[in-house]
Amino acid sequence: MAPPGAPQPAVGSRASRMLGGRGVLVSTASTLVFLAVVALIVITAPGTDRVVRSFFSWEDLRAALPQVAAGFVVNLQLMFAAEGVILVFALLLAVVRGLPGPVFFPLRVVAIGYIDLFRGIPLLLVLYMVGFGIPGLGLQVVSTQSIFVYGVVALVLVYSAYVAEVYRAGIESIHPSQTAAARSLALSRWKTMRFVVLPQAVRRVIPPLLNDFIGLQKDTALVSTIGVVEAAREAQAYAAANFNYAGYVVAAFLWVLLTIPLARFTDWLIERDRRRWQAAGPR
Repeated sequence: MAPPGAPQPAVGSRASRMLGGRGVLVSTASTLVFLAVVALIVITAPGTDRVVRSFFSWEDLRAALPQVAAGFVVNLQLMFAAEGVILVFALLLAVVRGLPGPVFFPLRVVAIGYIDLFRGIPLLLVLYMVGFGIPGLGLQVVSTQSIFVYGVVALVLVYSAYVAEVYRAGIESIHPSQTAAARSLALSRWKTMRFVVLPQAVRRVIPPLLNDFIGLQKDTALVSTIGVVEAAREAQAYAAANFNYAGYVVAAFLWVLLTIPLARFTDWLIERDRRRWQAAGPR
C-alpha cells in the first residue's frame, strides 16, 4: 500500500486505456476480416474479369481522366457559385424566421413556407422545374440564361432551406442573457443580432455547414440531368463512345479526392470545439 500522501496510481484511467486499446484491436480485426470476405467473393465471382476490364482497365482510366477532369471543373464552379449565394441567402432566411413581434408575422410565414417547401421537394424535381420550366416562360431576361445558371438556381433554392435551419439552430443556441446584456448596453435589436448573436452562432455552426456543403459538392452531379456537361456527363459520354465504364471510376475518384479532406477538416473542427468546451468547464 502506498504511504499516506503519496500519489495514488490511476487504476481507472489505466483500465479504460486497456479497454480502449482492446476495442481498437477488435474493430480493426473485424474490419480486416470483412474486407477479406468481400475481396474473396469478388475475386471468385464468375464475372470478375469482365468487370475489371469494363471498370478498371488502366488504359481506359488514363484515357478518360482528361475528359472527366475537365467536367469536374464544372462541378467545382457549380459548387462555389451556389455556395456563395447559399451562405448569404440562408442566413437572411434564418434571421427573418426569428424576427419577433406581430409586425413581422407575414415575413416569418414566408420564410417558414419557403423552408418547408424546398426541404420537402427532391433536388432532382427542382432541377427539372427550374431547368425546363423557367425557359418556357418566355421572359426576356429570366428565360434566356444558360443551363449552368439554372443549375445554380436550383441548388440554391434547395440547399438554402437546409442551411437556413442550420443557421437557426446556431442562433437559438446563444443564451438569451447575451441578448439581454447587449440590449442593456443600449444596442438596438439589429446591432445585437449583428455584433453579438450572429458572430457566435456562425462560429458554432461551421462544422454542420461543412457537412451540408459536402452534400452540395456531390449533388452538383445531378445538374447533368438538365444538360450541364460536368464530370458525370463526361463519364457517360466516354462510356457511350468507348463501351467502357472507366470514366465513372475516374469521376468517383475525383469526388472522393475532394470530399475526404473536407470531411476530415470537419472532424477536426468538431474535435477542436469539443476540447474548448471541456477546457472551459461547466458554467
